[in-house]
Amino acid sequence: MPRRPPSALQPAFPLLALGGRLQTPTRPLRSALLAMHHPLGASTGYMDFSRGDWAGMVERAVEVSTFAAELGALGEDELLGLVAFLEGTPRLPFHYLSVHAPTKRRRLPEPQLVALLNQLPAIVDSIVVHPDQVTAPPDWRALGRRLVIENMDPRKTLGQLPEHLAPLFAALPDAGFCLDVAHAGAVEEDMDVAHRLLDAFGARLRQLHVSSLRAGRGSHVPLYRKDEARYARVLARCPDVPWILEAPPPRR
Repeated sequence: MPRRPPSALQPAFPLLALGGRLQTPTRPLRSALLAMHHPLGASTGYMDFSRGDWAGMVERAVEVSTFAAELGALGEDELLGLVAFLEGTPRLPFHYLSVHAPTKRRRLPEPQLVALLNQLPAIVDSIVVHPDQVTAPPDWRALGRRLVIENMDPRKTLGQLPEHLAPLFAALPDAGFCLDVAHAGAVEEDMDVAHRLLDAFGARLRQLHVSSLRAGRGSHVPLYRKDEARYARVLARCPDVPWILEAPPPRR
């Protein structure tokens, strides 16, 4: 679906129109591993001090890449604002756009949450969901191929292993898969579980989440050099899907 021009009320992004897409210079990446990968993007989920300022967060995401981005409505109270922002048809440069569905401050019954997510316009390619949020899989079938299930880290009671996710994918045959590399690395240091997840669900793979995790807290932080080496074989299996950074690009 082509991106439509912005309304007069929308802030202009500092971009140039090229062939129906918007392009802008991006900041050079200092990580050689990330710099070599083309389908790259940033998640707005790490932009805590800009919560709710969707235009501002998009501008920051564009500084990382104009190819892909993930808009994180991690709190349910953020979702209505995101729907309104996207319904305003802002001029976005991205060839791939995902939305991270709420994981916090949940109040809506599951069918109502799915209905609200289904209002996201067609420019949203994927809607990333944590498996523990899907308690009634038939309700989520309305999202079709846009529904994407993410693997979890050890803080959750399930969702880490292929055998945890297999029943969910069986109930949601059109759903895609988001491999969170840091989550998998927190489950097994040698990254074996990441390879097992790709073996099981690689045909469903839509995107990656890439970062490191802060020891003892589980929060996403810029990719450590040691993790670049640890993740390398897993990332080499995923050359054709967007890698979404869940923390700022490393500065080294």
